[in-house]
Amino acid sequence: MKKENIRIVFMGTPEFAVESLKALVENGYNVVAVVTQPDKPVGRHQEQLQPSPVKLYALEHNLPVLQPVKMKDADFIDELRSYKADMQVVVAFRMLPEIVWSMPRLGTFNVHAALLPQYRGAAPINWAVINGETETGVTTFFLDKDIDTGRIILQKPFAIPDTADVEYVYDGLMYLGAKIAMETIDLIVSKLPEDSLDNVDFSAVLDGISAPQVCEDAELHHAPKTFKETCEINWNQSAKKVYDFVRGLSPYPGTWSTLCSIEDNGVKPLIMKVYKTAKSDRTSVGTPGTLVVEKTRLYVNTSDNLLELLDIQFFDVDLFCGDEKVEGFYAMNLPRRMKCVDLENSEFRLMNFDRNNPDYMFYYMKLRKNIFNNNNAYVVRCEEMHRSIVVSENVKIALFETGLKGLQFSDSVDITPQERSIYERI
Repeated sequence: MKKENIRIVFMGTPEFAVESLKALVENGYNVVAVVTQPDKPVGRHQEQLQPSPVKLYALEHNLPVLQPVKMKDADFIDELRSYKADMQVVVAFRMLPEIVWSMPRLGTFNVHAALLPQYRGAAPINWAVINGETETGVTTFFLDKDIDTGRIILQKPFAIPDTADVEYVYDGLMYLGAKIAMETIDLIVSKLPEDSLDNVDFSAVLDGISAPQVCEDAELHHAPKTFKETCEINWNQSAKKVYDFVRGLSPYPGTWSTLCSIEDNGVKPLIMKVYKTAKSDRTSVGTPGTLVVEKTRLYVNTSDNLLELLDIQFFDVDLFCGDEKVEGFYAMNLPRRMKCVDLENSEFRLMNFDRNNPDYMFYYMKLRKNIFNNNNAYVVRCEEMHRSIVVSENVKIALFETGLKGLQFSDSVDITPQERSIYERI
Protein backbone atom coordinates (compact mmCIF):
# COMPACT_ATOMS: atom_id res chain seq x y z
CA MET A 1 0.00 0.00 0.00
CA LYS A 2 1.36 3.43 -0.97
CA LYS A 3 1.13 6.38 1.43
CA GLU A 4 -0.68 8.39 -1.26
CA ASN A 5 -3.57 5.93 -1.05
CA ILE A 6 -4.13 6.42 2.70
CA ARG A 7 -6.74 9.11 3.32
CA ILE A 8 -5.67 11.27 6.30
CA VAL A 9 -7.61 13.79 8.36
CA PHE A 10 -5.29 16.10 10.31
CA MET A 11 -6.34 17.68 13.63
CA GLY A 12 -4.45 20.51 15.32
CA THR A 13 -4.53 24.19 16.24
CA PRO A 14 -1.31 26.03 17.23
CA GLU A 15 1.96 26.72 15.45
CA PHE A 16 3.40 23.51 16.93
CA ALA A 17 0.95 21.49 14.83
CA VAL A 18 1.60 23.44 11.62
CA GLU A 19 5.04 21.93 11.14
CA SER A 20 3.59 18.39 11.17
CA LEU A 21 0.81 19.33 8.74
CA LYS A 22 3.34 21.05 6.51
CA ALA A 23 5.57 17.95 6.52
CA LEU A 24 2.67 15.71 5.46
CA VAL A 25 1.54 18.04 2.68
CA GLU A 26 5.02 18.71 1.29
CA ASN A 27 6.02 15.05 1.36
CA GLY A 28 3.07 13.73 -0.60
CA TYR A 29 0.80 12.31 2.11
CA ASN A 30 -2.90 12.38 1.23
CA VAL A 31 -4.39 14.92 3.66
CA VAL A 32 -8.07 15.13 2.71
CA ALA A 33 -9.27 17.53 5.44
CA VAL A 34 -8.12 19.53 8.47
CA VAL A 35 -9.93 19.93 11.79
CA THR A 36 -9.04 22.88 14.01
CA GLN A 37 -10.50 25.15 16.69
CA PRO A 38 -13.06 27.84 15.81
CA ASP A 39 -11.67 31.30 15.12
CA LYS A 40 -10.77 33.10 18.34
CA PRO A 41 -12.16 36.57 19.21
CA VAL A 42 -9.33 39.07 19.69
CA GLY A 43 -8.93 42.80 20.14
CA ARG A 44 -9.97 45.21 22.83
CA HIS A 45 -13.64 44.61 22.26
CA GLN A 46 -13.32 41.06 20.97
CA GLU A 47 -14.69 42.32 17.68
CA GLN A 48 -12.19 40.53 15.45
CA LEU A 49 -11.86 36.81 14.79
CA GLN A 50 -8.40 35.30 14.53
CA PRO A 51 -8.00 31.97 12.72
CA SER A 52 -5.64 29.36 14.13
CA PRO A 53 -2.17 28.87 12.56
CA VAL A 54 -3.29 25.44 11.32
CA LYS A 55 -6.31 26.95 9.58
CA LEU A 56 -4.16 29.61 7.90
CA TYR A 57 -1.82 26.97 6.52
CA ALA A 58 -4.69 24.73 5.41
CA LEU A 59 -6.41 27.54 3.51
CA GLU A 60 -3.16 28.51 1.80
CA HIS A 61 -2.95 24.95 0.49
CA ASN A 62 -6.61 24.57 -0.42
CA LEU A 63 -7.36 21.95 2.21
CA PRO A 64 -10.96 21.65 3.51
CA VAL A 65 -11.22 23.02 7.06
CA LEU A 66 -13.68 21.86 9.74
CA GLN A 67 -14.09 23.97 12.90
CA PRO A 68 -16.52 22.29 15.29
CA VAL A 69 -17.55 24.03 18.49
CA LYS A 70 -18.55 20.67 19.97
CA MET A 71 -16.81 17.49 18.87
CA LYS A 72 -19.98 15.42 19.35
CA ASP A 73 -22.15 17.70 17.18
CA ALA A 74 -24.11 15.52 14.76
CA ASP A 75 -23.49 17.77 11.75
CA PHE A 76 -19.76 17.75 12.40
CA ILE A 77 -19.72 13.95 12.81
CA ASP A 78 -21.53 13.53 9.52
CA GLU A 79 -19.18 15.93 7.72
CA LEU A 80 -16.11 14.26 9.20
CA ARG A 81 -17.39 10.83 8.19
CA SER A 82 -17.95 12.07 4.62
CA TYR A 83 -14.17 12.37 4.09
CA LYS A 84 -13.83 8.59 4.59
CA ALA A 85 -10.50 8.89 6.39
CA ASP A 86 -8.40 5.76 6.79
CA MET A 87 -6.37 7.46 9.52
CA GLN A 88 -6.48 10.56 11.73
CA VAL A 89 -3.35 12.40 12.90
CA VAL A 90 -3.67 14.63 15.97
CA VAL A 91 -1.09 17.24 17.03
CA ALA A 92 -1.79 19.72 19.84
CA PHE A 93 -5.56 19.48 19.76
CA ARG A 94 -8.37 18.99 22.25
CA MET A 95 -9.49 15.70 23.75
CA LEU A 96 -11.52 13.66 21.27
CA PRO A 97 -14.67 11.67 22.05
CA GLU A 98 -14.66 7.99 21.14
CA ILE A 99 -17.05 8.51 18.24
CA VAL A 100 -14.31 10.64 16.61
CA TRP A 101 -11.07 8.83 17.44
CA SER A 102 -12.54 5.41 16.65
CA MET A 103 -13.95 6.46 13.27
CA PRO A 104 -11.00 5.63 10.91
CA ARG A 105 -10.26 1.96 10.25
CA LEU A 106 -6.52 2.53 10.85
CA GLY A 107 -7.17 4.38 14.07
CA THR A 108 -6.17 7.81 15.32
CA PHE A 109 -2.69 8.57 16.58
CA ASN A 110 -1.43 11.58 18.50
CA VAL A 111 1.95 13.32 18.50
CA HIS A 112 2.71 14.15 22.14
CA ALA A 113 5.59 16.45 23.15
CA ALA A 114 7.03 14.17 25.84
CA LEU A 115 8.31 10.65 26.37
CA LEU A 116 5.17 8.94 27.61
CA PRO A 117 4.10 7.80 30.12
CA GLN A 118 5.93 10.82 31.56
CA TYR A 119 4.30 14.24 31.31
CA ARG A 120 0.78 13.35 30.34
CA GLY A 121 -1.29 16.49 30.04
CA ALA A 122 -1.64 19.86 28.32
CA ALA A 123 1.77 21.47 29.05
CA PRO A 124 4.46 18.76 28.77
CA ILE A 125 7.18 21.07 27.43
CA ASN A 126 6.78 23.59 30.25
CA TRP A 127 6.81 21.01 33.01
CA ALA A 128 9.80 19.09 31.65
CA VAL A 129 11.89 22.28 31.83
CA ILE A 130 10.40 23.36 35.17
CA ASN A 131 11.38 20.00 36.67
CA GLY A 132 14.94 20.36 35.43
CA GLU A 133 14.82 17.42 33.02
CA THR A 134 17.88 16.95 30.83
CA GLU A 135 15.92 14.99 28.24
CA THR A 136 12.43 14.96 26.82
CA GLY A 137 11.15 13.95 23.40
CA VAL A 138 8.12 13.14 21.29
CA THR A 139 5.82 10.13 21.28
CA THR A 140 3.22 8.84 18.86
CA PHE A 141 0.46 6.73 20.35
CA PHE A 142 -3.02 5.49 19.46
CA LEU A 143 -5.81 7.37 21.19
CA ASP A 144 -8.08 5.59 23.63
CA LYS A 145 -10.66 6.59 26.25
CA ASP A 146 -8.20 8.20 28.68
CA ILE A 147 -5.82 11.16 28.27
CA ASP A 148 -2.40 10.25 26.84
CA THR A 149 -2.62 6.59 27.90
CA GLY A 150 -2.86 4.77 24.57
CA ARG A 151 -0.50 2.24 23.01
CA ILE A 152 2.88 3.73 22.11
CA ILE A 153 4.03 3.49 18.49
CA LEU A 154 7.32 5.43 18.26
CA GLN A 155 9.43 7.69 20.48
CA LYS A 156 12.29 10.10 19.77
CA PRO A 157 14.43 11.71 22.51
CA PHE A 158 15.49 15.37 22.65
CA ALA A 159 18.22 16.78 24.90
CA ILE A 160 17.44 19.83 27.06
CA PRO A 161 20.52 22.01 27.71
CA ASP A 162 20.72 23.62 31.13
CA THR A 163 20.45 27.06 29.52
CA ALA A 164 17.44 26.25 27.34
CA ASP A 165 14.08 27.88 27.86
CA VAL A 166 10.67 26.68 26.68
CA GLU A 167 11.02 28.40 23.31
CA TYR A 168 14.15 26.38 22.49
CA VAL A 169 12.57 23.06 23.47
CA TYR A 170 9.29 23.98 21.75
CA ASP A 171 11.06 24.62 18.45
CA GLY A 172 13.10 21.43 18.70
CA LEU A 173 10.11 19.22 19.48
CA MET A 174 8.02 20.91 16.80
CA TYR A 175 10.39 19.73 14.07
CA LEU A 176 10.97 16.39 15.75
CA GLY A 177 7.21 15.91 16.00
CA ALA A 178 6.82 16.47 12.26
CA LYS A 179 9.46 13.84 11.61
CA ILE A 180 7.95 11.23 13.90
CA ALA A 181 4.47 11.82 12.41
CA MET A 182 5.76 10.88 8.97
CA GLU A 183 7.71 7.90 10.28
CA THR A 184 4.63 6.63 12.13
CA ILE A 185 2.49 6.78 9.00
CA ASP A 186 5.25 5.04 7.01
CA LEU A 187 5.43 2.30 9.63
CA ILE A 188 1.68 1.70 9.53
CA VAL A 189 1.66 1.72 5.71
CA SER A 190 4.53 -0.80 5.61
CA LYS A 191 2.37 -3.35 7.45
CA LEU A 192 -0.59 -3.07 5.07
CA PRO A 193 -1.23 -5.16 1.93
CA GLU A 194 -0.14 -3.62 -1.36
CA ASP A 195 -3.43 -3.81 -3.22
CA SER A 196 -6.48 -3.38 -0.99
CA LEU A 197 -7.46 -2.63 2.62
CA ASP A 198 -10.47 -4.89 2.40
CA ASN A 199 -10.55 -8.00 4.59
CA VAL A 200 -7.54 -6.89 6.68
CA ASP A 201 -7.43 -7.53 10.44
CA PHE A 202 -6.43 -3.99 11.39
CA SER A 203 -6.36 -4.70 15.10
CA ALA A 204 -3.63 -7.26 14.52
CA VAL A 205 -1.70 -4.82 12.33
CA LEU A 206 -1.89 -2.00 14.87
CA ASP A 207 -1.11 -4.22 17.84
CA GLY A 208 1.98 -5.43 15.98
CA ILE A 209 3.51 -1.96 15.77
CA SER A 210 2.54 -0.60 19.20
CA ALA A 211 2.83 -1.54 22.86
CA PRO A 212 1.00 -0.61 26.07
CA GLN A 213 2.51 2.10 28.24
CA VAL A 214 4.54 0.68 31.11
CA CYS A 215 4.09 2.58 34.36
CA GLU A 216 5.17 0.00 36.94
CA ASP A 217 7.59 1.32 39.58
CA ALA A 218 7.89 4.60 37.70
CA GLU A 219 7.42 7.97 39.39
CA LEU A 220 5.17 9.71 36.91
CA HIS A 221 5.39 13.47 36.36
CA HIS A 222 2.25 15.14 35.10
CA ALA A 223 1.84 18.18 32.88
CA PRO A 224 -1.34 20.07 33.76
CA LYS A 225 -2.34 23.29 32.05
CA THR A 226 -0.66 26.41 33.45
CA PHE A 227 -2.59 29.37 34.84
CA LYS A 228 -1.60 32.77 36.25
CA GLU A 229 -1.41 31.30 39.75
CA THR A 230 0.87 28.54 38.47
CA CYS A 231 3.42 31.11 37.29
CA GLU A 232 4.06 32.85 40.63
CA ILE A 233 7.64 32.33 41.85
CA ASN A 234 8.22 30.69 45.23
CA TRP A 235 11.53 32.14 46.41
CA ASN A 236 11.63 29.70 49.35
CA GLN A 237 13.20 27.14 47.05
CA SER A 238 16.72 26.49 45.90
CA ALA A 239 18.21 28.78 43.26
CA LYS A 240 18.30 25.84 40.85
CA LYS A 241 14.56 25.19 41.24
CA VAL A 242 13.69 28.87 40.74
CA TYR A 243 16.05 29.06 37.76
CA ASP A 244 14.36 26.05 36.13
CA PHE A 245 10.92 27.43 36.97
CA VAL A 246 11.65 30.72 35.22
CA ARG A 247 13.07 29.17 32.05
CA GLY A 248 10.23 26.63 32.05
CA LEU A 249 7.73 29.47 31.58
CA SER A 250 9.81 31.83 29.43
CA PRO A 251 9.15 33.68 27.23
CA TYR A 252 5.49 32.79 27.55
CA PRO A 253 3.49 33.04 29.76
CA GLY A 254 6.35 34.29 31.97
CA THR A 255 6.83 34.00 35.72
CA TRP A 256 5.98 36.76 38.17
CA SER A 257 6.43 37.88 41.75
CA THR A 258 5.08 40.63 43.97
CA LEU A 259 7.65 43.30 44.85
CA CYS A 260 7.04 45.33 47.97
CA SER A 261 8.98 47.28 50.59
CA ILE A 262 10.25 45.45 53.68
CA GLU A 263 8.85 48.32 55.73
CA ASP A 264 5.09 48.66 55.74
CA ASN A 265 5.01 52.16 54.27
CA GLY A 266 1.68 51.87 52.52
CA VAL A 267 3.22 51.72 49.06
CA LYS A 268 1.27 49.65 46.57
CA PRO A 269 3.16 46.44 45.69
CA LEU A 270 4.49 46.06 42.15
CA ILE A 271 4.14 43.07 39.89
CA MET A 272 7.52 41.99 38.58
CA LYS A 273 7.65 39.69 35.55
CA VAL A 274 10.81 37.58 35.39
CA TYR A 275 11.90 36.20 32.01
CA LYS A 276 15.54 35.25 32.54
CA THR A 277 17.85 34.55 35.48
CA ALA A 278 21.40 33.33 36.01
CA LYS A 279 22.68 30.97 38.70
CA SER A 280 25.55 31.91 40.99
CA ASP A 281 27.68 30.04 43.51
CA ARG A 282 27.25 32.80 46.10
CA THR A 283 25.38 31.95 49.28
CA SER A 284 22.22 33.91 50.06
CA VAL A 285 22.68 36.80 52.45
CA GLY A 286 19.09 37.48 53.43
CA THR A 287 15.51 36.28 53.56
CA PRO A 288 14.36 34.43 50.41
CA GLY A 289 12.73 36.87 48.03
CA THR A 290 14.67 39.95 49.14
CA LEU A 291 16.81 41.81 46.60
CA VAL A 292 20.54 42.52 46.57
CA VAL A 293 21.87 45.36 44.38
CA GLU A 294 25.55 45.39 43.40
CA LYS A 295 26.51 48.15 40.96
CA THR A 296 24.74 47.23 37.71
CA ARG A 297 23.64 43.76 38.86
CA LEU A 298 20.47 42.72 40.63
CA TYR A 299 20.26 39.53 42.71
CA VAL A 300 17.52 37.86 44.71
CA ASN A 301 17.92 35.63 47.76
CA THR A 302 16.66 32.06 47.54
CA SER A 303 16.79 29.24 50.10
CA ASP A 304 20.46 28.58 49.32
CA ASN A 305 22.18 30.84 46.72
CA LEU A 306 21.82 34.26 45.15
CA LEU A 307 20.06 34.25 41.78
CA GLU A 308 20.79 37.04 39.31
CA LEU A 309 17.84 38.70 37.59
CA LEU A 310 18.70 39.35 33.95
CA ASP A 311 15.41 40.13 32.22
CA ILE A 312 12.56 41.58 34.26
CA GLN A 313 9.60 43.88 33.69
CA PHE A 314 7.68 46.02 36.17
CA PHE A 315 4.05 47.10 36.15
CA ASP A 316 2.44 50.10 37.92
CA VAL A 317 5.85 51.65 38.58
CA ASP A 318 6.52 54.12 41.40
CA LEU A 319 10.14 54.93 42.32
CA PHE A 320 11.08 55.38 45.98
CA CYS A 321 14.35 56.20 47.72
CA GLY A 322 13.77 54.97 51.25
CA ASP A 323 10.37 56.35 52.25
CA GLU A 324 10.52 59.27 49.84
CA LYS A 325 8.86 59.05 46.45
CA VAL A 326 11.12 60.25 43.64
CA GLU A 327 9.29 62.90 41.66
CA GLY A 328 9.87 63.48 37.99
CA PHE A 329 10.12 59.76 37.31
CA TYR A 330 7.90 58.31 34.61
CA ALA A 331 7.22 54.90 33.15
CA MET A 332 6.64 55.01 29.42
CA ASN A 333 4.61 52.65 27.29
CA LEU A 334 5.08 52.94 23.55
CA PRO A 335 1.93 52.05 21.62
CA ARG A 336 3.25 53.36 18.30
CA ARG A 337 4.93 50.69 16.22
CA MET A 338 7.04 51.09 13.10
CA LYS A 339 8.67 48.68 10.69
CA CYS A 340 12.29 48.88 11.76
CA VAL A 341 14.01 45.69 10.59
CA ASP A 342 15.99 45.26 7.39
CA LEU A 343 14.55 41.83 6.57
CA GLU A 344 16.77 41.32 3.52
CA ASN A 345 19.91 41.50 5.65
CA SER A 346 18.49 39.70 8.70
CA GLU A 347 18.23 36.01 9.51
CA PHE A 348 14.91 34.81 10.86
CA ARG A 349 12.19 32.20 10.88
CA LEU A 350 8.54 33.07 10.27
CA MET A 351 6.50 31.78 13.22
CA ASN A 352 3.05 32.04 11.66
CA PHE A 353 1.31 32.30 8.33
CA ASP A 354 -0.58 35.54 8.77
CA ARG A 355 0.59 38.00 6.11
CA ASN A 356 -1.16 40.86 7.88
CA ASN A 357 0.47 40.22 11.24
CA PRO A 358 3.64 38.14 10.80
CA ASP A 359 5.52 36.86 13.83
CA TYR A 360 9.29 36.50 13.52
CA MET A 361 11.98 34.69 15.47
CA PHE A 362 15.27 36.46 14.67
CA TYR A 363 18.65 34.79 14.72
CA TYR A 364 20.29 37.97 13.42
CA MET A 365 18.33 41.22 13.28
CA LYS A 366 19.57 44.29 11.41
CA LEU A 367 17.79 47.65 11.66
CA ARG A 368 16.82 49.55 8.51
CA LYS A 369 18.69 52.73 7.66
CA ASN A 370 16.94 56.07 7.93
CA ILE A 371 14.08 54.64 10.00
CA PHE A 372 12.92 58.02 11.24
CA ASN A 373 13.15 59.95 7.98
CA ASN A 374 9.86 61.68 7.18
CA ASN A 375 8.28 60.40 10.42
CA ASN A 376 7.18 62.54 13.34
CA ALA A 377 8.66 60.11 15.85
CA TYR A 378 11.89 59.61 17.76
CA VAL A 379 11.17 56.64 20.03
CA VAL A 380 9.05 53.71 18.78
CA ARG A 381 8.34 50.06 19.41
CA CYS A 382 9.75 47.73 16.77
CA GLU A 383 6.87 46.16 14.84
CA GLU A 384 8.85 43.02 13.99
CA MET A 385 10.18 42.57 17.58
CA HIS A 386 7.49 43.89 19.91
CA ARG A 387 9.67 43.87 23.03
CA SER A 388 12.38 45.99 21.38
CA ILE A 389 12.52 49.81 21.53
CA VAL A 390 14.13 51.76 18.69
CA VAL A 391 15.35 55.36 19.17
CA SER A 392 16.66 57.95 16.77
CA GLU A 393 20.31 59.02 16.70
CA ASN A 394 19.34 62.33 18.33
CA VAL A 395 17.72 60.53 21.28
CA LYS A 396 20.76 58.28 21.68
CA ILE A 397 23.12 61.27 21.75
CA ALA A 398 20.91 63.10 24.24
CA LEU A 399 20.91 60.09 26.58
CA PHE A 400 24.69 59.88 26.40
CA GLU A 401 25.00 63.57 27.27
CA THR A 402 22.78 63.28 30.37
CA GLY A 403 25.27 61.00 32.09
CA LEU A 404 22.65 58.27 32.48
CA LYS A 405 24.11 54.80 33.10
CA GLY A 406 23.01 51.26 32.30
CA LEU A 407 21.85 51.52 28.67
CA GLN A 408 23.31 50.02 25.52
CA PHE A 409 22.59 50.70 21.87
CA SER A 410 23.18 48.75 18.70
CA ASP A 411 21.80 48.70 15.15
CA SER A 412 21.82 44.88 15.17
CA VAL A 413 21.22 41.92 17.47
CA ASP A 414 22.96 38.58 16.93
CA ILE A 415 22.10 35.37 18.84
CA THR A 416 24.17 33.09 16.61
CA PRO A 417 27.77 32.06 17.31
CA GLN A 418 28.89 34.71 14.80
CA GLU A 419 29.06 38.03 16.64
CA ARG A 420 27.95 40.84 14.34
CA SER A 421 26.58 43.33 16.88
CA ILE A 422 28.61 46.30 18.12
CA TYR A 423 27.18 47.90 21.27
CA GLU A 424 27.62 51.44 22.53
CA ARG A 425 27.13 51.49 26.31
CA ILE A 426 26.47 54.24 28.81
